[in-house]
Amino acid sequence: MVNNAVLPLDKTLLLVDDDKPFLTRLGRAMEARGFVVRMADTVAEGIAEVGRSAPGYAVVDLRLADGNGLDVIEALHAARPDARVVVLTGYGNIATAVTAVKLGAIDYLAKPADADAVYSALMSEAVARNALPENPMSADRVRWEHIQRVFELCNRNVSETARRLNMHRRTLQRILAKRAPK
Repeated sequence: MVNNAVLPLDKTLLLVDDDKPFLTRLGRAMEARGFVVRMADTVAEGIAEVGRSAPGYAVVDLRLADGNGLDVIEALHAARPDARVVVLTGYGNIATAVTAVKLGAIDYLAKPADADAVYSALMSEAVARNALPENPMSADRVRWEHIQRVFELCNRNVSETARRLNMHRRTLQRILAKRAPK
């Protein structure tokens, strides 16, 4: 993925994460790097902050207590197309990464990510990811990724995803609730 976008002039940053200690630490670290930081810990608060004044930068967690962080990304890019968004999540998978990039995210970082990695991702003018992985995915991981991809393609509808994968809905719900296998 290569993104040659111009960096926004204002250094306003919206952080959206439901892990309050992490949110506070990241907020302080980004303020030390020159950002004017606003924080939200729910999708609703994130969208409300975007509505008040769309920031030039954002770091958004995907899984929040009241929904999916992709909704915040969508609202932000509707209000400010030049905003640079980094997706941050503990439940990383290819399907949500692709969806986040389609909605305008410039990078996708797995938790735990430190402030330096977040800052580098926000400020990088070109991101190239062409290196081959040293450890390829396991068969369990490939299966999990496929399920996540179909889930995203079905607009996160569990019943439709289960039908398309020819799988019991409860089994699918258990798989979706677990972390990705290594």
